Amino acid sequence: MFDASRPTHAPADHPQIKMGRVGILLANLGTPDDYSYWPMRRYLNEFLSDQRVIDYPKWKWQPILQGIILTKRPFSSGAAYKSIWNHDKGESPLMTISKDQTAKVAAAMQEQYGDRVLVDFCMRYGNPSTKSKVRQMVAEGCDRILFFPLYPQYAGATTATANDQFFRALMDETWQPAARTVPAYFDEPAYIDALAQSIERAYAAMEAEPDILVCSYHGMPERYLTQGDPYHCQCAKTTRLLKERLGWGDDRIVSTFQSRFGPEEWLKPYTVDHVAELARQGKKNIAVVAPAFSADCIETLEEINEEIRESFEEAGGESFTYIPCLNDEDAHIAALAKVIRDNLRGWLD
Repeated sequence: MFDASRPTHAPADHPQIKMGRVGILLANLGTPDDYSYWPMRRYLNEFLSDQRVIDYPKWKWQPILQGIILTKRPFSSGAAYKSIWNHDKGESPLMTISKDQTAKVAAAMQEQYGDRVLVDFCMRYGNPSTKSKVRQMVAEGCDRILFFPLYPQYAGATTATANDQFFRALMDETWQPAARTVPAYFDEPAYIDALAQSIERAYAAMEAEPDILVCSYHGMPERYLTQGDPYHCQCAKTTRLLKERLGWGDDRIVSTFQSRFGPEEWLKPYTVDHVAELARQGKKNIAVVAPAFSADCIETLEEINEEIRESFEEAGGESFTYIPCLNDEDAHIAALAKVIRDNLRGWLD
């Protein structure tokens, strides 16, 4: 353990401080504390008020959000969360998985670096907050923090806003730690291999091989792409690298985008529409994987495995298999650990 000590040559009345550790702070999107109305409303308000997510002018967007959306959406979103909630632990699946991921990453880091590192996780929206975890790491002697948004592909509405919140947290620290942020890791071979392994295991367990694999990525307005966001390109490369690793042809895999919100045109094809079209084209047996998500959450467990499945089956589809996110699988943890080690160079050699 790192104990507090008085700096060398400091006077006897100098306060004791902890220092010399490296914090590794994993970050994900977030989760409501509960699926009832007021926790859902607080969570949705924080999420949908983020101008990285909805970039309309506040004078135009906030009256719509506060007066219309937040009076109704907490009920529908709460019902969706209730359908996937981890009732045994009283938390969302994303929270449960984040804890499991963090424990395994911590074990991998401590095996190599011992108590020189402190591994924890935070959420961009909701709890545990980024600010609280940065404060805790500084208090525990972390004079360097590696901040790791767990989004394989970069997007302004995910990676960038997580980094924004991290930098805001640093603004409140009297003695700021040195800081690094981990870039997107969509083309990291260990990540692609972990993804491919999960698909190979799922296919091996099926009685009949799917006609096509749908890689469903979280969507974003097309306008963001034209403004310079690299997300669409990185999603396309993820699918290409996965296809090459699996040794497949173009006819066995396709990229789509889900979770459309608002009146704008979003990245296409839309998953919910495309799976229905696949069924109408005679592809009655499909599998869906979500390479943009490091952990299963509302968008995968409810949207893909319930809403998108329903769209496929109503159009005549017969067999729909959702392949879970990598979550705390050993190959995924090994990939994350490699990315972390690469980004710790010069701090811990």
